[in-house]
This record gives sequence, C-alpha cells and structure tokens, in this order.
Amino acid sequence: MEARSASSRRRATQGSSLVEFALVIVFLVPIMLGVISIGMSLTVSIQASVVARDAGSMFMRYVDFSLSSNKALIVRIARGMGMTETGGDGTVILTQILRIGAAQCVPPYPNTAACPNFDRNVITRRVIIGNATLTTSTFGTPAAGIVASDGTISASNYLANATARADAFDALMTLGDGETAFISEAYFRTPYLDMPGFRTNTFVYQRNIF
Repeated sequence: MEARSASSRRRATQGSSLVEFALVIVFLVPIMLGVISIGMSLTVSIQASVVARDAGSMFMRYVDFSLSSNKALIVRIARGMGMTETGGDGTVILTQILRIGAAQCVPPYPNTAACPNFDRNVITRRVIIGNATLTTSTFGTPAAGIVASDGTISASNYLANATARADAFDALMTLGDGETAFISEAYFRTPYLDMPGFRTNTFVYQRNIF
C-alpha cells in the first residue's frame, strides 16, 4: 500500500509540473519573441542611423543625389534593408532649410511686409531616395511643381509659396537670418519584426541635422 501511494504521489507531482510548465510557457514564449524582435529592431535602427548620417554628410557637401550613381551609394549603405533607388522598404529624405530674413526678401520684394515667407524657415532643396510613398518629412512637403529635377527650389518659390515652409523646424533649432541647416531622415519598414497581436507595422526612423 505504501509503495502504491508513493507511486501515485509521483504521478500527481509530474502532472502538476506539466500543468505549471504549460501555464508558464504561455507567457514565456511571447516574452522571448518580444526580446528577439526588439533586439533585432535595435540592430536595424543602428544601420538606419548610419544611412541617415552618411546621406546627410554627403548632402551638406552638395553631392548631387539627382544622379543615379550617387543614389546607388546610399542604397549600398542600406544593403539588406530592402531599399532601392526608387522603391522598396526604405526612404531617405534630404532637406535643406533656410531662414528668411530681410536680406533674402529685399530684393526681389520692395520690403519685408510684401515678402510672404519673411521670418520663416523654408525648404530650398528636397531630395528623396527610395520609396517616396512610405512616409513624409517631419519638416513639410513642398508642392511637387516647385521642386526641380535636381531637388532645388527657386527663390521665387521658397520666398512666396506656403508649401515651402518648414515651420516645424523651429521646435528643434533656432536659425539666424540667412542661416542654413541640412537634415537627413531615414525611414525603413521592418515587417519581418512584426508580432501579430503584439507589434505590427513596425519601422525604424533616424534623423540627423547638420
């Protein structure tokens, strides 16, 4: 009787352990997958930071990114992230911003009161590499009709056109009249890091200001 009782207790203990393990694993698996996903996101974020930094560094040196050969340099830096020169899972947005003061308005305007974008930050150059439909810049989107094929915007447009304004830049940095800033933004979709029910539509975003 004692041997049978001990055997029954062992079977009961084993059954309890299996139940406990099943209850714990329900929580452990999502946690482990989450740790892996977040860790991989960090790795991708670091690469996106490198892309933004290198693209911005070249942009501020007036590298002409309207040329396919120069766009290919950025695509090469973003290797493995699914971006092409005009599509894919990534986009790099390059923006040159100018603070409009009296010297920029007069001429062509007779006075600053007649200058629509006086005392504002405006976009004077905008270049997009990769998939332009993925996202928009934090600092405004000039009308397509005022952006030349090389990304430049003429003075007549950035002084008068409201879509050339980059008012959001005021929250980051204060420019003096006539001063210029260069911004690079890198955005990459990461569908392979999605966890249905937990994390969906994942992406990484990095920004540099020069």
